[in-house]
Formats: sequence, structure tokens, C-alpha cells
Amino acid sequence: MKPEESPEIEIVTALDEVVENVKLWSLVVFNDDVNTFDHVIDTLVDVCKHEPTQAEQCAMIIHLKGKCAVNSGEYDELVSQRNEICRRGISAEVMVK
Repeated sequence: MKPEESPEIEIVTALDEVVENVKLWSLVVFNDDVNTFDHVIDTLVDVCKHEPTQAEQCAMIIHLKGKCAVNSGEYDELVSQRNEICRRGISAEVMVK
């Protein structure tokens, strides 16, 4: 049997192709000088279903670092969350990880 006919090689090649086609998306929220911590925290709890402590930590990271990936997952789901966050006056974008 030739190496290219080996079942192990076929599986690895197929897996590599699947992994290359997977996109990992992040929902990133950006800092601004307009929104309060409470508004950002409430939004993350409502829209992203964060626990209050998780939302507080994300809000602090947003404040200190200028942005934070607050969620990851399927593109369509994150776009829906991004739209609702932006509707509430907070800047957010869906980005490839």
C-alpha cells in the first residue's frame, strides 16, 4: 500500500480541510467616554446572557484596555447581539478570532 492510500492519511487530510474551513468569531465591545459602567454591564447581562460578575469584569477590561471580546460563536448569532448592543449606544463589532 502506498502512503497516500493509507486510511490514516486520508483521515488527517480530511480533518485538516475541515479545520481550515472553520471560522471562529468574536463579539468585541469598544470603550467610549459616553456610556456608564452600569449601562454596559446591564447590556452584557441582557444581550449576551452574562452573569453580573462576568459583565463587570468585561466592563473593566473594556475600560482599561479599550476593548474586550465579550462573546464568541456563530457569526449570525453574534451579529444579532452586536446589532442590539449598538442599538443601545455601545460600539461593538463581530471579528474573526
